[in-house]
Amino acid sequence: MTSKFFWHLRLLSRKLWVRATLISLLAAAAALVAFVISPYLPEDLSAEIGADSVDNILSIIASSMLAVTTFSLSTMVTAYGAATSNVTPRATRLIMEDSTTQNVLAAFVGSFLYSLVAIITLAMGAYGNRGRIVLFFVTILVVVLIVVTLLRWIDYLMRLGRVGETTKRVEQAAVRAMTQRHKQPYLGGRPLYDRKSVATDCIEICAPEIGYVDHIDTAALQKLAEQHGTDIYVLALPGTFIDTKRAVAATSGGDQNLHDKIAKAFSIDAERSFDQDPRFGLIVLAEIAQRALSPAVNDPGTAIDVIGRVVRVLSIWGERVDAEDVLFPNIHVSPIVAEELFDDFFLPVARDGAGLVEVQVRLQKALSALARLDAPHYREAAAKHAALALDRMRNAGGMEIDISRAEAFALALRPA
Repeated sequence: MTSKFFWHLRLLSRKLWVRATLISLLAAAAALVAFVISPYLPEDLSAEIGADSVDNILSIIASSMLAVTTFSLSTMVTAYGAATSNVTPRATRLIMEDSTTQNVLAAFVGSFLYSLVAIITLAMGAYGNRGRIVLFFVTILVVVLIVVTLLRWIDYLMRLGRVGETTKRVEQAAVRAMTQRHKQPYLGGRPLYDRKSVATDCIEICAPEIGYVDHIDTAALQKLAEQHGTDIYVLALPGTFIDTKRAVAATSGGDQNLHDKIAKAFSIDAERSFDQDPRFGLIVLAEIAQRALSPAVNDPGTAIDVIGRVVRVLSIWGERVDAEDVLFPNIHVSPIVAEELFDDFFLPVARDGAGLVEVQVRLQKALSALARLDAPHYREAAAKHAALALDRMRNAGGMEIDISRAEAFALALRPA
């Protein structure tokens, strides 16, 4: 499992300013590399290859990159607004952390800074003829980079902020989180199936602040447990909303110093994160389907598309994996309950799509497909939600012929 330090380092790497700063520093270094290489080049080579024209090329890059960067930033802001209003605000974070967008903007800013540093250095007369040769070839490489980046950016802008593209990103984030949790359902520790299994002499450790559990450093917890010869029970999984009076963990014995260190192993934020929380991906997908089913949007096709994506996400739990290695034997973690996974998505979508037979039929097909998977408690959860969806359809005043169509796909879920 990822330690808390590398977890925060990963979050930092997703910030736009970090990549832009690194690329800008690299670009500035590239503009100054001529000082190192120029002494090894012939003095009269500059005129032969036309290196004197580098001033004009740098001026063009400086003026055009500033305009392109400004346009790209405005396009990104527009895409964020489109994702917020047309999809869900929870999906905007994925677009903001998109590596392609950040790399493109970083390349534009870096190219601008490279040309600016090179122009200033040329004006100072620091390069000389041989320095101009190196600067000329580096500038040609920068121009090639700009052209390739622009072509990628033009193609990417056609999809940025679109409903389908944003939904795809949410699905990918949910798949990553579900796959990781499926491989390590107990975060590397031992299963804690019932909270009553917690030793009676354990002391509950409350959270230091209010928010959502985003990440748990189980490796740090194991180290603490080994040092103090105790077991630690994780009582709040990633995605749980906690306050300062709700316990995140429990352990037997130990002093206040140990309790504070255990609490620090839990990363708490004001918003939920996709990484260690597969349920959050399902909730965001449900929000996308709900918005599509609202009277203002009236787009059942998007809801049907999202239902299919959820089947792919939940089907990961039915894939066969090797037995999990217990990496942290002193840490006890509760598993994700199948019924909660189904509740996160199917309850709101069945409610908002109760009056649409095409959505109800797709729901019944999805539940039937999930019931056939070899996943613990999937069949029971699917049968429950199939019955609830049919009840909602009847209460919504659906026609008998529509109800019969939906019931036909729910027959396979009925007990023999």
